[in-house]
Amino acid sequence: MNKSDLVDALAEAAGMTKADATRAVDAMFSPDGGIISGALKGGKRVQITGFGTFESKHRKARQGRNPRTGQTIQIAASNTPAFRAGKGLKDAIN
Repeated sequence: MNKSDLVDALAEAAGMTKADATRAVDAMFSPDGGIISGALKGGKRVQITGFGTFESKHRKARQGRNPRTGQTIQIAASNTPAFRAGKGLKDAIN
C-alpha cells in the first residue's frame, strides 16, 4: 500500500473527501512538518496504544569498512527513527 492507496482507504473508511484525507495523512506522516516526525525531532516518542510506538534512537559513532576498498572509515553518530509494533497489531496480523 502506498500513500495514495492509504488516502483512498482513509477517505472511504472515515467518509471524508480525498482532499481532506490527503491533508490528514500529510499532517501525520510528512517528514518535514508531520506530527510524528516533529515529535521525534523534539526527542519525544509517539505511542499509539494497541498499534505501536515510534521513537528516535541514538547511534554512536563507530568505525566501518568501505566494502569496495576495504579501507576503515569513521561513521558519524546519528539519530534514527524506530518503530516497535504493539501487542494489538501483532495479534491482528497473526
